[in-house]
Amino acid sequence: MTLDPVIHTPARLRIMTTLTALPDGDRLTFPRLQSLLDATAGNLSTHLRRLEDAGYVETVKGHQGRVPSTQVGATRAGRLAFERYVTALQALLRPVPAGSAVSTAPLPPATVAPIPSEDP
Repeated sequence: MTLDPVIHTPARLRIMTTLTALPDGDRLTFPRLQSLLDATAGNLSTHLRRLEDAGYVETVKGHQGRVPSTQVGATRAGRLAFERYVTALQALLRPVPAGSAVSTAPLPPATVAPIPSEDP
């Protein structure tokens, strides 16, 4: 199993994770998605375009009252691709059976940098 290179890019993985967490058919406005991902408008637009070219997301432009609005949602194909991506990732993370040719030596413990606290 291989990981889908369209989804595997960290920014696009975050986009797909966010959009597929919504109920089927629901969308987020572009500014809301931008805020949730803490992304610049240009960066988010570039990654959304790549996902849209793959058929994984759909953008709908319209108006809310007199204000232009862009809404973004995962397509059915995008949801399926994301499910396949998650399945492939889980398969890669599954423990290797004993007696296989792959080394089962324990890895050194991971070090995690502390998260700095925000002072008010």
